[in-house]
Amino acid sequence: MENLTYMSAFIITAYGELTNMKYFYIICALIGYMMILIANGLLIAVIVTHKSLHKPMYIFICALAVNGVYGSTGFFPKLMVDLLSGRQTVSYIGCLTQVFCIHTYMGCELTILGVMALDRFLCICNPLRYHSIKTYSTVCKLITAAWFYAIGLVSINFVLTVRLPLCGMTIKKIYCDNWSVVRLSCTDTSVNNIFGLFITAAISGLVPLLILYSYVRILIVCIHASRETQAKALQTCTPHLLSMMNFIVDILFEIFLHRYELVGMPQAVRILMSIQFLVVAPLLNPVLYGFKMSEIKTQIAKLTRSRKTADV
Repeated sequence: MENLTYMSAFIITAYGELTNMKYFYIICALIGYMMILIANGLLIAVIVTHKSLHKPMYIFICALAVNGVYGSTGFFPKLMVDLLSGRQTVSYIGCLTQVFCIHTYMGCELTILGVMALDRFLCICNPLRYHSIKTYSTVCKLITAAWFYAIGLVSINFVLTVRLPLCGMTIKKIYCDNWSVVRLSCTDTSVNNIFGLFITAAISGLVPLLILYSYVRILIVCIHASRETQAKALQTCTPHLLSMMNFIVDILFEIFLHRYELVGMPQAVRILMSIQFLVVAPLLNPVLYGFKMSEIKTQIAKLTRSRKTADV
């Protein structure tokens, strides 16, 4: 069979009848992408420019917003270009770039949520030691560790994928992911499959378990705490819990679609399920943290009022 590793492009076949309404979907994609950029950009700007928000939890939220912009940028521009094109294709380098971007985004999202759970655990369960433990230096080290843990594991898997000779050129999704490329290989992919399972366990399995452990400990402490402490814990933990649960459900959708073809399901529904983690999380996180966290909400309101006053 012909080795297509050196050919110029893959063919994206998942769009199907969506191209019949391509301008509608382009507008939807553009609106979604702009909303993600504006909402996350505003959140990042507010946290960076206000010293009162230079605290561990808000720095972690800022990292989450940066990751949301990164992941959506790896998806939306290519989506809009593909919808405009008469024939949806992607170069070999372009496809691999998107694979790396999307998978590092997924991994970093979970690891950042993991260090945020650790932060909440220390804040609620060890309040007297919290400020001595969570210094600015420690927070930066935790964020760096979260990024390097995910990026390091994904990079190894990425190298294993790059080495494969390919004998196909059809990507059956509207974006490139690791499995879509691996399945085109001419040779045995056992090493890729085994390491892929390891990464799934190390990131999508281990991190949620650590988050679950943190919240079980928080729950135990809150049961015996005062109502004031319970209310404060609920206020700070609710956005994180909702964000985490949403992202894990989105990843489960993606894993489910990998395992089952779901031939009887409408194409539009399959596409919607496959892009949940790339669209919902970057849109939901700024809403959760911008409107649920009182200090961020206050600073956003002040910023909005000051701009209105300046315009007048």
